[in-house]
Amino acid sequence: MTHTSPSAHRAAALPACAVAVLVLLTGCGDGGGTSAAPQRMSNTVAPSSSATGPSDRGTDGTRATATSTRCRTFELKASVGRRDPGAGQVNFPVVLTNVSDRACTVRGYPGAAFVDAADRQLGPDPQRSPGTPATVTLRPGHSAWAGLTFSSPEVSGARTAVPAALIVTPPDEHDHLTVEWTAGPVPVGGNASSVFLTVLSPGTGP
Repeated sequence: MTHTSPSAHRAAALPACAVAVLVLLTGCGDGGGTSAAPQRMSNTVAPSSSATGPSDRGTDGTRATATSTRCRTFELKASVGRRDPGAGQVNFPVVLTNVSDRACTVRGYPGAAFVDAADRQLGPDPQRSPGTPATVTLRPGHSAWAGLTFSSPEVSGARTAVPAALIVTPPDEHDHLTVEWTAGPVPVGGNASSVFLTVLSPGTGP
């Protein structure tokens, strides 16, 4: 007769354990690096409140709370304000407005890129103007803006193109927002063709 040892019975009774790993991808923040090219990802899925990203750390580097207050792309609407010409400069406010029903925060620089009708990027990524990032709390319906600046092509002689749209990526996000571009040619190459972005500030413009 076959005999099964007590230890074998105990081993068979042990429960199996499952481990789930949740990965939260974050994009541009307020660090000193340049913005990565925006990624085409769906922004219709709400994030899990149990996950936190790098921007969810406090000023002392410790983990803050399990629920991020950061504005997610699907909670924001992007727009471009009125052209503000300067001395050889062209300036536009790039505005992010909270369209959700909760208060959320933005901090640092947004990502941005001009694209043509085929969604191909025109020119290099904008550079970051020196500035001190500050956390901006957006209540529902409130906005923050960043300055988009470049030398007037008529003055600089830079090579130009007329974009179909400006895509804007909120800080620490990967999904982007698309804004129709109706302000004419922008510099994409040659002398003085750099485009600059400032840090986000409260409001809709200077």
